[in-house]
Amino acid sequence: MFTNRHISHKHTFPIKHYHTSLSSNTLTNREPESMMKLFILFLFLTLITLSHAGSIGINYGRIANNLPSAVKVVQLLKAHGLTRVKVYDTDPSVLHALSGSGIKVTVDLPNQQLFAAAKAPSFANSWVQQNVLAYHPHTQIESIAVGNEVFVDPHNTTKFLVPAMKNIYQALIKHNLHNDIKVSSPIALSALQNSYPSSSGSFRPELVEPVFKPMLDFIRQTGSYLMVNVYPFFAYESNADVIPLEYAVFRDNAGVVDPGNGLRYFNLFDAQIDAVFAALDGLKYNDVKIVVTETGWPSKGDNNEVGASVDNAAAYNGNLVRKILTNGGTPLRPNADLTVYLFALFNENQKPGPTSERNFGMFYPDERKVYDIPFTTEGLKDYHDHPSPASGGQRQEAPPSPVVPGVSKSTTGNTWCVANPDADKEKLQAALDFACGEGGADCRSIQKGATCYDPNTVVAHASFAFNSYYQKKARAGGSCYFGGTSYVVTQQPKYGTCEFPTGDNES
Repeated sequence: MFTNRHISHKHTFPIKHYHTSLSSNTLTNREPESMMKLFILFLFLTLITLSHAGSIGINYGRIANNLPSAVKVVQLLKAHGLTRVKVYDTDPSVLHALSGSGIKVTVDLPNQQLFAAAKAPSFANSWVQQNVLAYHPHTQIESIAVGNEVFVDPHNTTKFLVPAMKNIYQALIKHNLHNDIKVSSPIALSALQNSYPSSSGSFRPELVEPVFKPMLDFIRQTGSYLMVNVYPFFAYESNADVIPLEYAVFRDNAGVVDPGNGLRYFNLFDAQIDAVFAALDGLKYNDVKIVVTETGWPSKGDNNEVGASVDNAAAYNGNLVRKILTNGGTPLRPNADLTVYLFALFNENQKPGPTSERNFGMFYPDERKVYDIPFTTEGLKDYHDHPSPASGGQRQEAPPSPVVPGVSKSTTGNTWCVANPDADKEKLQAALDFACGEGGADCRSIQKGATCYDPNTVVAHASFAFNSYYQKKARAGGSCYFGGTSYVVTQQPKYGTCEFPTGDNES
């Protein structure tokens, strides 16, 4: 996991009720044909209203040693009305358990297999046979995520992405599955060069010609969609002094007008998604649809992880579910009807990184809810967002003039990205190589003889490189991740005489 619509809390139903003022006499004397026409009109209007809604799914991660069996997990999904699930591999026990459940499944071809899938069509064909054909259609596999956030993978697998997607798709054609199963790849928001304001959204220029254009051509030609992972939490955490909490968690607020398109945004999720739509528009791919493959908010975090709480997580996820199931679009794409996968099903106790990484779950491993939110339209009937006055998530009066959510320039709001000293050293070295290479971090200061070369350790050098990348990306959500080997801090790091720059003085 790496690192955007105002909702009236009074309207919880996606179906409007239409009334007629027919008297009993009129109703009795009405011709059967007229009655049929009236019924058809009512049905038509109801279907129109139903169509303007999205779909909710959930990510089923398993980096933990205390989770229930896959069979129990499927029972849990069904009990809560969840009809879509995304998994990060093709574990046989999981896919077998999902057989006959009616739950639609997105499976993943891991990043480490991109090279083989890209270079050998025979490998792609074998992978499809073993991991898709062996289960579908009893297990309703609806899409394949080829890799995950490949552009920030420290192992430089970007160049293998599109060839791997094409080979997987050709294998689906061979087995006549290409009409049933979509092929795509989740991107992190850090794939954008600009994301604020939304109207200025654009993809990183170094990725446009070699990756994005061929990938979007493929998506268009195959009728697929772009998978996007978005985390307003990371943007809020890094810039809590300029982004109102209400704006981040879908609560009432004055909103922000985008100066580029004139649209008013009432939540950060919409703004982030529309930045991706704007980036697609900029490359003339405005017909490409988006599926949000990951989004969520942690219920617990370290002291420096601003906003990580049960109350805020419940507000973000509960209000997001209501928004998607009652009006699935965005200001720029009001009819987008987004499918959104919440992250994640469980708290996963073996995930590396800060405390928040282990607390994105909707459920504890014993299947109790971490907080009570609905996942279905029926569940929304009795749902209300009730912030706790004792928590950091209480409502605030809307400011008289909207606060523009951007990157903090205040001293107290500055944040830095540093390496996790407990991270695996090989992963840390690979992430350092990516940051100083494809990532474009300014690593001159950690070269031998330069001001930040000492101490000559992987942790110190990686911290400097990670922070350079983080600041260059304007501390965008997800830009401090590096495969789980880093985290954000609020105190300026210092090694000897080497001070880490902020966005204000990062060249």
